[in-house]
Amino acid sequence: MPTLLRWKGYRFFFYSADGWEPAHIHVVKDGKEVKLWLNDVSVAVNMGYSARELGEIIRKTRDERGVFMEAWNGYFGN
Repeated sequence: MPTLLRWKGYRFFFYSADGWEPAHIHVVKDGKEVKLWLNDVSVAVNMGYSARELGEIIRKTRDERGVFMEAWNGYFGN
């Protein structure tokens, strides 16, 4: 489960078994987790984050999307 970024207590990562799915990132903090599709940076699943927190996470994911896609493709060989 490669960690790609730690920022403001959030951990951005993907699971090593997720390669069969479209590119996405998981973000966890304080027992909450969100899964974001990287193609359009949309929410796949939200488990506990408020709208404000999601906005902050989405903005950061958009900023780092290129780095995350490069890591995903490098790891899964896409």
